Amino acid sequence: MNQEETKSSNSKAKTAVIFILILIITAAICFFILKSKDKKGANPWANMPKQEVIYSVKTQLGEPTTITDFVVTSGDVQTQSSIEVFPSIGGKIVQMNVTLGSSVKKGDVIAKIDASEAGSYYTQSPVIAPISGSILSSPAKLGAKVSANSVITTIGDIDNLQITTRIPERYVGELAIGQKAEISLEAYPNVIFMATVSRISPVLDAATRTKEVILNFDEKDSRINAGMFAKVKLYTIDYSNHIVIPQDALVTNNDDKYVFVTKEDNTVEKRDVTVGKNIAGQIQILSGVEFGEKIVVEGMLSLYNGAKINDITK
Repeated sequence: MNQEETKSSNSKAKTAVIFILILIITAAICFFILKSKDKKGANPWANMPKQEVIYSVKTQLGEPTTITDFVVTSGDVQTQSSIEVFPSIGGKIVQMNVTLGSSVKKGDVIAKIDASEAGSYYTQSPVIAPISGSILSSPAKLGAKVSANSVITTIGDIDNLQITTRIPERYVGELAIGQKAEISLEAYPNVIFMATVSRISPVLDAATRTKEVILNFDEKDSRINAGMFAKVKLYTIDYSNHIVIPQDALVTNNDDKYVFVTKEDNTVEKRDVTVGKNIAGQIQILSGVEFGEKIVVEGMLSLYNGAKINDITK
């Protein structure tokens, strides 16, 4: 055997020795792990204390609550009383004593009409205001020829305004004198004006399937003008004496509906419930929860029966 063969043989022998040592060390480690498992159990973490999950939630006290149904519609702001004024005789307007927006009193002379024609003479005929109010329109102009059927002016009481609206047929059974409404006007989008139902038409309009309803403003306000477009939120029926929760607090599973109620040991109990009216995202609980119990209204999606909670309701 030459020198190179001798070196190659020695190298292979060293490699084999190293490999055998690795096997021995690995076997020893495995042995000690198995012995440790035999002594302490299959899971070295088995005796470690388990970390309990606590869920942060917000709750609401179950108490008798009233929710009110409502109808949203639109209407027009009008004067409570207005009248068109006609002359008693035809002729030429020779005197006009009012302009648009003028205030008049009952009996004031609004205008004078000259009925004279060529070859004849008549005393000027006065046009008298039949009511007190303001001039809402004045279509006839000085010097114009008018007849007994011509409108000289329209007078209205702008100090007492009303809203005329129409309610769809399906809601007419819920209407009543004295019901309250919130009125919004485009000119004042962030302002709510309150009004009250004062009159309800005794008949239904067969063409539109609606009933006319008149509402009076609760307070006079110079910002409100006749002719304005109004959005009307009319409150109709009160539903009382039941617990009311946000709709999102109700958990549903197919046909099952339930909530979570807190207990004195800071756990929750799953309760099947029956529900009633749902108005604007607020829903009645008819059964399943008692007055005075606390209902989870936020954080309920992670809960289960008996789960530990931390109530962070302020």
